[in-house]
Amino acid sequence: MTMTTRLFSFFHGKFVGKDQFGNRYYTERGAKKKAHAKRWVIYNGRAEPSKVTPEWHGWLHYTQDTPPTERTTIPRQWEQAPIPNLTGTKGAYLPPGHISKGGNRAPTTADYEAWKP
Repeated sequence: MTMTTRLFSFFHGKFVGKDQFGNRYYTERGAKKKAHAKRWVIYNGRAEPSKVTPEWHGWLHYTQDTPPTERTTIPRQWEQAPIPNLTGTKGAYLPPGHISKGGNRAPTTADYEAWKP
């Protein structure tokens, strides 16, 4: 996050809310009637877009007009808590046969067998 974005948020932004990851969401103050008011997020820590929860994502992309702080959402039974992207960390998914998991996998019919004359 740059100092410029923080200054812009201070002078031109209106704080809308904060999510469970500590990200802060803003909208443009004094937007014109016909135009969409700009919406943006200041990430808590490293800028990682996968840390934006689904509710806030819908608000940021104008899918929903009201922010999650102004409405109640009842979580469905099948919903899971959002997790950030784990690529490059110890929690990253590695498929069977990956070199970091030993490189051994079960043989398949698609395996290539070289022809020997």
